[in-house]
Amino acid sequence: MQLAVAIVALVAAPAMAHDPESSMQHAQGTFDVKLAAQPSAPGIEAAALGRQTIDKRFHGDLDGSSLGEMLAVMDRATGSGAYVALERVTGTLGGKHGSFVLMHSATMTRGTPALAVTVVPDSGTDELAGLSGTLVIHIDAKGGHSYTFDYSMPTE
Repeated sequence: MQLAVAIVALVAAPAMAHDPESSMQHAQGTFDVKLAAQPSAPGIEAAALGRQTIDKRFHGDLDGSSLGEMLAVMDRATGSGAYVALERVTGTLGGKHGSFVLMHSATMTRGTPALAVTVVPDSGTDELAGLSGTLVIHIDAKGGHSYTFDYSMPTE
């Protein structure tokens, strides 16, 4: 009996997890980014955190720009470090215009990166209200930046 309940739960879980009010979509393209070093906030210079502004231009399925800020720390001797960032993106995604905020959380463990970039819940505005999703950043051997963005929007 317990096995039958477990099987029903596993089979039903995808159906329960599916949100009929939204559908997953895929966007991709390239982006240009300018990072500019900023001074530490007054009083925390001793923390030795790097602070930078972000200025991006997205091309492709996401057409727009973003502005943001990043805090980072890196140990060049070990190749380990981390960064966090927030950026507000304004533009057109899937034919819909508005803005939303992306949150970055990244670590580097002895040269091995791990990065998560997610849409901040309820940060979408105008036609992008209700947007959710995750963005993956790709950097090619020549330093070119591209993205893939899996996202969903509420259906109307």
